[in-house]
Amino acid sequence: MKALILNNQVVELSETEFEVAPTLQWVDCDNTITNDHTYENGNFIAPQNNVTFDEAINNLRLKRNYLLQETDYLALSDQTMTAEMTAYRQALRDITNGLSTVEEVEAVVFPEKPEV
Repeated sequence: MKALILNNQVVELSETEFEVAPTLQWVDCDNTITNDHTYENGNFIAPQNNVTFDEAINNLRLKRNYLLQETDYLALSDQTMTAEMTAYRQALRDITNGLSTVEEVEAVVFPEKPEV
């Protein structure tokens, strides 16, 4: 794999090298490199996680809310929700309980949605 570098920033990843402007360079890399990496003195540097706790928890809540919304129709009065679905929805609502660091938020594993 090749990484295209501009101003010490990975701007493109490709399996093959193609012709580019003289201010750009192709560098060999492995498949762990992303466009978020920088390149300095022959080394790829992973991006720093600068996400605040508030941003991380907000993103988690957005995903959680989306997953709850997908099953909201099952909570209508004319539906009968299975015990598995009730537990799934409760686990989603409880997913933010006790989280206090970005690392804890990023380590959250969402429950698996049961069959309807």
